[in-house]
Amino acid sequence: MDRKRQLVMYLHGGSGNHGCEAIVNGTCRMTEGIPKLLVTNSEEEDRFYSLAPLCDILQENKIAEHFFAHVCYYVWRAVFHDPESFMRYRFRRVLGKKLQPLYVSVGGDMYCYDISKKEAILANRTFCKAGAKTVLWGCSIEPELLKEPEMVEDMKRYALITPRESITEKALRDAGIVENVKYFPDPAFFLQPEETELPEGFVADRTIGINVSPMIVRHEKVEGITVENYRRLIDHILKDTDNSVALIPHVMWKNNDDRLALKELYQGYEKNERVVLFPDMSCRKLKYVISKCRAFIGARTHATIAAYSSCVPTLVVGYSVKARGIARDLFGEEEHYVLPVQELEKEGQLIGAYGWIMDREEEIRKRLERMMPGYCARAGEAGEEIRKLWKKETERQ
Repeated sequence: MDRKRQLVMYLHGGSGNHGCEAIVNGTCRMTEGIPKLLVTNSEEEDRFYSLAPLCDILQENKIAEHFFAHVCYYVWRAVFHDPESFMRYRFRRVLGKKLQPLYVSVGGDMYCYDISKKEAILANRTFCKAGAKTVLWGCSIEPELLKEPEMVEDMKRYALITPRESITEKALRDAGIVENVKYFPDPAFFLQPEETELPEGFVADRTIGINVSPMIVRHEKVEGITVENYRRLIDHILKDTDNSVALIPHVMWKNNDDRLALKELYQGYEKNERVVLFPDMSCRKLKYVISKCRAFIGARTHATIAAYSSCVPTLVVGYSVKARGIARDLFGEEEHYVLPVQELEKEGQLIGAYGWIMDREEEIRKRLERMMPGYCARAGEAGEEIRKLWKKETERQ
């Protein structure tokens, strides 16, 4: 790797999750002029979509794919009680003599879940022990987790934390984490759409965009209720309105692929010209498609961010603090704007929630049109905080 100084972005899962891609794309755009290196779980994905022109890309080391290294590091960790050893292997190409001035954790969801939380803590500890400054970027954190002393200690290691919604910001402040916290909207609000061809059957401003994910299906309390609610909604749109339906995937990872859920939903509508199943494409092209929808019903947070930032009335079918927090910041409340998947018990609930949005369609659109210019610009202002830290740390080294 080139020894030039670069801002390192890490804990990036790969652009097959177009939310991850959108975060990095938006971040690169708001920090133009700073040399950047993306350390990624999937170099192949990142080169395939939109990121290769924006930053250098480096494949992180995957210890599970190297048997002898795995055994050696496992024994070392067990004998010397050194949990960070795996992280030193994973990120060894940006540690030691190759240590860089600033490391930005772009995995905004890492502290939302117990398993990934441990990974994020270890990575932060590893870089800080090496002498680097770290940033927790565009994050959401479940407030309950901030009652854990280990979490509070870890948050205080970061030079900067930028929560993307007010629930997380308040939880951090309630936990006594104040000095290094600055609220900014998600970096994906700064993403620019890229025009792409729309298929037959997609009528601009007369099409309802729909996104569903395996993730929300896993959180449902009644087996099969999520897909059945979506199916009933599609039937309602086709029967009672002249709108079309666009099924839009946003994550394409092997074990978490929206296309599987959407293909199941598409069964029975294949010959209906008013129902379109979209193929995979970059986050910028997906944002363009979503921007042409009349309304959007989405499970993936960054699919809904594409809709919000395009002033498209949106209903989130969600389960997490990030969905609730963003909706609350935009509308003053999450009720009616977020339908928790855990609360789906009857087959017509999604139709009712969709109806509430459509009854207020113009009101919601006008509110978004008033808010979004400033809100998206505010997202971009986070780049100035990175510039300040970058200048400080490069002068220090």
